[in-house]
Amino acid sequence: MQYRKLGRTDVDVSAICLGTMTWGEQNTEAEAHEQLDYALDQGINFIDTAEMYPVPPRAETQGRTEQYIGTWLASRGNREKVVLASKVAGYSDAMSHIRGGPRLNRQHIEKALDDSLSRLQTDYLDLYQLHWPDRPTNFFGQLSYQHQERQDATPILETLEVLEDLVKAGKVRHVGLSNETPWGTMKFLHHAEQSNLPRVVSIQNPYSLLNRSFEVGLAEVAHREQVGLLAYSPMAFGVLSGKYIGGERPANARITLYARFSRYTNAQGEAATEVYQSIADKYNLSLAQMALAYVTSRSFVTSNIIGATSMAQLKENIDSINLELSPEMLEDIESVHQVYTYPCP
Repeated sequence: MQYRKLGRTDVDVSAICLGTMTWGEQNTEAEAHEQLDYALDQGINFIDTAEMYPVPPRAETQGRTEQYIGTWLASRGNREKVVLASKVAGYSDAMSHIRGGPRLNRQHIEKALDDSLSRLQTDYLDLYQLHWPDRPTNFFGQLSYQHQERQDATPILETLEVLEDLVKAGKVRHVGLSNETPWGTMKFLHHAEQSNLPRVVSIQNPYSLLNRSFEVGLAEVAHREQVGLLAYSPMAFGVLSGKYIGGERPANARITLYARFSRYTNAQGEAATEVYQSIADKYNLSLAQMALAYVTSRSFVTSNIIGATSMAQLKENIDSINLELSPEMLEDIESVHQVYTYPCP
């Protein structure tokens, strides 16, 4: 396993991070524990979760993922061996089951953190992330920016001041962002510098062969400000395994089960995936491992968040750390990107 610094901290995190959002929906508690045991044995020390997990988000299951991690930590007694990250949900009209509609103000953040710590059976988080902005902006694949103001949006400075108190209280060691924009990221950094507040150490945004939009503005921020990317959906909801090519819908696969996950199944994305599959075939590679190895190899990536519903998938995904893409492979991949630039933003 490779390890990389988390922002400007002295924390070393594995270049592969274990994602957890299927636990409690597609995976049982026993399966979650099996994945955690195996990942730890393979050198993974970084675990990412969120208060809203599992997905799809439902009132009946909300928080179950954190509960599964909590029972594992309690039974194994190994809290000090992992870097544990979770997230607080931002503003959403669609999640009234979370505190009547989540926000990033003091009342909501403090309640969210205390609930997460209780479910996780720990008294601190190594990384606490804002799952998405409280203000109206582009995220979750939204394009064609249209400026909006919402008078009750929590100011970034106010949110950061709350996080400072949580750091001082010892409940949070470091803070990070998720689904943020270049403007938002720089605003958090500005307030941290001007007001001596916690400096964000990471940004968790989507990044894959089907969505390289992070490279446009945020990659430079990640480099220059040392706010590395925690790449989520590196497999594009499993599309980059190749299992959905030709309209196939394998039984019990995520996109088969949940029609709402359509972000990576448009015509352009399907066409690009077919070409990427041909490149993997050319070099006798697994498309899944090629896609993951590409993400992990990017210089602005701190950690690549993988997820799996089976142990076979998990093992293949973790083993991608051993794949080094040759200059010829990278050239072929880049040629596809020139044709299908951002098929699934």
